[in-house]
Amino acid sequence: MIHEVWIPPVHRDLTGGLERVQVEAATVSALVAALDARFPGIAARLTRDGKLRPGIAIAIDGVLSPRGLRQRLHAPCEIHFVPAMAGG
Repeated sequence: MIHEVWIPPVHRDLTGGLERVQVEAATVSALVAALDARFPGIAARLTRDGKLRPGIAIAIDGVLSPRGLRQRLHAPCEIHFVPAMAGG
């Protein structure tokens, strides 16, 4: 299945400025691997020790996923990697 992946502005330096890309994958883990094959270095920014980095969440069709990289993607989805916001 092909998914629409929205790239956060902080990571667009790796995608040549692309804000969204299409990726084929059956799980979020496979999706990150496919992104990294296409845009080297993005997996290191999104993951650490086999998990999503602290401060990064994943939203699938507008719903935050508690399963992280283990989340299966059963139908074409819109996927957002959501970085934590800081400030005061």
